[in-house]
Amino acid sequence: MFLARVTGSVVSTQKVPTMTGHKLLIVEPYRLDTDARDRLVTTGRTFITVDTLGAGEGDLVLVCQGSSARLTPETKTLPIDAVITGIVDSVHVEKKAVYDRNED
Repeated sequence: MFLARVTGSVVSTQKVPTMTGHKLLIVEPYRLDTDARDRLVTTGRTFITVDTLGAGEGDLVLVCQGSSARLTPETKTLPIDAVITGIVDSVHVEKKAVYDRNED
């Protein structure tokens, strides 16, 4: 599982039938700043995920990748590799807040 920021969406009108009705979002993974350890920084990569929670652009989310992405009731029959499994409220590292949804 990893943290990522929702940066956009994907619209696909032609797809396999099992994917019909599933919202696709573009996410950019984040990691802890290795020097300061007081903030999250982008990894510079992007992924396309299935959103089952109603996340929106700008949200920090939890992403599950690989075969584990198909272990939720909503995704068990989908041909996917990444799913949003949570919308993050806050992140604390070494007793310091490095992210707070209410201050973003």
